[in-house]
Amino acid sequence: MAQLILDVRRAIPFDMPEAQICGGHCIGCPKKLLSFLENEIESWQIRLDGGHPPNLGELNRFGASCRKVYTALQRNQLIP
Repeated sequence: MAQLILDVRRAIPFDMPEAQICGGHCIGCPKKLLSFLENEIESWQIRLDGGHPPNLGELNRFGASCRKVYTALQRNQLIP
């Protein structure tokens, strides 16, 4: 899970300026999706730091959420 979190932080532009995120016509709301994913990452980081590793189902759901957000950001042309 820790490696997945690192990979997600590298692949998704959490630090992108809001003006760039909300700069045009959106398919879904990239700002809300980024906020959702950031909250999920923070939640998992707290769990990991507390010694609570995820089970396989939780890892799979988190990975699926990350893929969906990534795809939505690509559709909005925020990720090449």
